[in-house]
Amino acid sequence: MPSVVGLLEQHELAARCRVDGLREEADRIQAELAVAELEWQEWVIARRRVDAVLAPDCGNTAGTEDVQDPPAAGGPARRDSAKPKSQVPVWREGLAWSVLSVDYQRVLQALSDRDRLHQGPLTCQEMAVMFGLDAVPAKVEALRSKAKRLVARGWLAEPAPGRFMLAKAAAARGGGS
Repeated sequence: MPSVVGLLEQHELAARCRVDGLREEADRIQAELAVAELEWQEWVIARRRVDAVLAPDCGNTAGTEDVQDPPAAGGPARRDSAKPKSQVPVWREGLAWSVLSVDYQRVLQALSDRDRLHQGPLTCQEMAVMFGLDAVPAKVEALRSKAKRLVARGWLAEPAPGRFMLAKAAAARGGGS
């Protein structure tokens, strides 16, 4: 008859083997996810760069306006662009995205792309992953703070708690449709 301690050791060994196997699988999946996210970000960058290269030469800018409007607001707007730690102004008709710091423009651009593709709102954790940041609480909360500030100033809407999208007025202005 096997001892109780011997049976416990067998169960412990089986559980440890299962945990080790799952950790290896999780590590493999994390590595695949990192490679896939990197590839995705490279495609996003490539598309944006092609859009930027083609926009000035294109006679009809209506199709590229929603992507290029924020960063390519023109010469004087570039000189007047916001500094990294600047205030977020209340949204009003005709206000260019270039008045916002680059971090805020990046949030608006991501949500503009989602709107253009008729995709739903984003969480801050999803934005962190899109931006290539680690989805750790500090990074996610920093994005949440920015998103909440943009909601309070009328640039974004929060249709459900923690889910953000462009405000209808800002989307209509930036969408070009």
